[in-house]
Amino acid sequence: MPLATTRRAGLVDQVIEQLRDAVTQGEWPIGQRIPTEPELAGQLGVGRNTVREAVRALAHTGLLEVRQGDGTYVRATSEVSGAIRRLCGSELREVLQVRRILEVEGARLAAASRTEEEVTELRSLLERRNAELREGHWEDFARLDAEFHFAVVQSGHNTLLTEMYRGLTEVITASVAATSNVTPGHEYLPEIGHEGLAEAIADGDADRAASEACGFLDELLARVEQDES
Repeated sequence: MPLATTRRAGLVDQVIEQLRDAVTQGEWPIGQRIPTEPELAGQLGVGRNTVREAVRALAHTGLLEVRQGDGTYVRATSEVSGAIRRLCGSELREVLQVRRILEVEGARLAAASRTEEEVTELRSLLERRNAELREGHWEDFARLDAEFHFAVVQSGHNTLLTEMYRGLTEVITASVAATSNVTPGHEYLPEIGHEGLAEAIADGDADRAASEACGFLDELLARVEQDES
């Protein structure tokens, strides 16, 4: 299927979306070299700088791999699987350490500041997350788990902490997937539930909420450190 010519507004985002679709829909399979920068620019009706920026963004997510002097290749069929390929070992450990710093205090603040509407949203996200896990919809599970943790932090009503956490969305989703082995063909590791965290926030128990958040992240860190040893 030929790529569509883009509109003039938001060119980079449009090119990113079209290149992503070509990968996820199988037009360019894993391991294949994609068309050259001039070819893509001609097909899409945009400048080479726009194509270069879009390719760089998708390489950052793990979907594409730029090989200097050779071309750009498809590395993964989705951004979650691409992120898993990149996120492992000491890098994964560091992400979990940062998550612990942010999420423990985020949980404490959430227990003190959450609204009833936010409690309802947390429980809804948790139910949807668990349903996707039961159905084996791995990427949706990882996405909803990350959304749940973001909702916890957001419920603390600290704008700076929320924006810091929002900036880590990609690596947080990848860390969920990497520590759960939520990809087809992998045995799922024993589930770490978050019902205790949600209920501690609902009860307004800041210390228990912080303990719940710290507990599951410590468990994930222990798993990673065991794998590294």
